[in-house]
Amino acid sequence: MSFDDLRDLYQGVIMDHGRHPRHGTRLQSFDVTAKGDNPMCGDRVQIWLKYAPDHTIADAGFEARGCAISIASADLMADVVRGRSPADTKALFDAFRAMVRTGICPDHAGDLADPLEKLKPLLGVHEYPSRVKCATLAWHALTAALEGVQEGSSE
Repeated sequence: MSFDDLRDLYQGVIMDHGRHPRHGTRLQSFDVTAKGDNPMCGDRVQIWLKYAPDHTIADAGFEARGCAISIASADLMADVVRGRSPADTKALFDAFRAMVRTGICPDHAGDLADPLEKLKPLLGVHEYPSRVKCATLAWHALTAALEGVQEGSSE
């Protein structure tokens, strides 16, 4: 597969998740929630998390208004954080943030390899620095929720 084919595939994934998010709903039962706001472009998101008895993330949902990148990132995030502890989730966010800032996905990411692979459609965001905040907004809200804070910021 050529680089252009891969780019087209990733753009298709982003557009699909942006238009038809699988996890774009408020959870009926949740343990924590937080909002995120990107005043630069007007993207907004609210995240809801439900914990399992072992305090891993059992379920995640969101409602968002914004660009396809912001919504797709929130949707992919909600998928990959299930079953992860708060500490693992924060480590995943750190790796994801580095990936969208640099365009480099770590080759040997250990336990993070599979979720980072699922997040690769957002890899090209690094080419548009102003869009990195769109891709990380939901993650900032997720981190705020994990920390018991009501609002996260991509600033």
